[in-house]
Amino acid sequence: MPSAEVLSVWTTTDSEDKAAALARGAVEARLAACAQIAGPVTSVYHWAGGIEATREWQVLFKTTAGRYQALERHLLAAHDYETPEILAAPVTAGSPAYLSWIAAETLAR
Repeated sequence: MPSAEVLSVWTTTDSEDKAAALARGAVEARLAACAQIAGPVTSVYHWAGGIEATREWQVLFKTTAGRYQALERHLLAAHDYETPEILAAPVTAGSPAYLSWIAAETLAR
């Protein structure tokens, strides 16, 4: 599988429990082969006319380009933020076996 078809997608949320729920839901639905939770991290950003600093947990999903739209819809439906961070970046290289595993695990069954 060409590595360009694999994406890393991430989001953040304000609790470890919510991060775990987002991760588990995406993996159970085969929208991602794997999801890793890191945190807490501190996010500093503009919101409602001011600067906010919030403690968050980041969730990193491994998926394919073909599953991205379904993963995004899932995250938007499951997320409680008004404007959740959902970003995707192509994987430009990786272990062929790992990339194949991602492709196999995200096939709709």
